[in-house]
Amino acid sequence: MNSLKLVLMPCAKLPTKLDYNMNISLRKANETDLPAVLDLIKELATYERAPKEVTITLHDLKKDGFGEHPIFEIILAENEKEILGMAFYFYSYSTWKGKCIYLEDIIVKEAHRGNKIGKLLFEAVIMKCKESGAKRMQWQVLDWNTPAINFYNKYNASLDPTWITGRLTEDQINTFTPVADILIN
Repeated sequence: MNSLKLVLMPCAKLPTKLDYNMNISLRKANETDLPAVLDLIKELATYERAPKEVTITLHDLKKDGFGEHPIFEIILAENEKEILGMAFYFYSYSTWKGKCIYLEDIIVKEAHRGNKIGKLLFEAVIMKCKESGAKRMQWQVLDWNTPAINFYNKYNASLDPTWITGRLTEDQINTFTPVADILIN
């Protein structure tokens, strides 16, 4: 269960901002990686100017990603010393297209950005789409995140400004009162 079918070979040595070379390898995350995953999530939230929005816990990640019915997958980028980044994704379904992959986040530690680690992770998810027969890969990018927009443009990705993201928060869901009894058999 922890191995990807697609070949994720260690890549050529990549120079880092820390002025040394390292071998980067990709692998599927396991439960013991979750503390590092949560740290990456918090780092991204800080970058996106929303550090207080992270409410997920290690318990949530373990239950939802490694429980009886996992609902997400993670590909990690690492060197021989540490986890450097991740691609966090899950399967979705389009009523028009069929099976899709939704890329929730690509996160690379700040000290290692600009070294093609995000490129490796993004391309690994594209390959996962090919392998699984996904009809579409989808993600969101903040309109002010110019480095990410420029990155996606290199792939000739469609960045569609006409779709508006809808969202209900946990509080809105919990305080919702239906107008009638709803029974789903």
